[in-house]
Amino acid sequence: MLALAAAAIGLTLGYLDSRPSWDDTGITAALLLSTSAMVAGLSGRRPWLWALLIGIWIPLLEAWGPAGVASIAALAISALGAFGAYLLVRARAPGG
Repeated sequence: MLALAAAAIGLTLGYLDSRPSWDDTGITAALLLSTSAMVAGLSGRRPWLWALLIGIWIPLLEAWGPAGVASIAALAISALGAFGAYLLVRARAPGG
């Protein structure tokens, strides 16, 4: 269920970011970072999966557009949020 929600959130962010009228990279980056952190924190496992499910949609939808290869930065931002939350959850876990 969480994977489906993460993919839906990522697809929505990718769709919004690919619209010509959307020109706010800061908001997109903040949403990628916070949603991947939230999902990874809820799961507490497999941060790579959450980063991929949320961050892959922007490069898939924009790699051949004007953003080009720069859209791959969405994966890095998503990975930063997911792995940061994962490490925080692990550090706060009893015996961790």
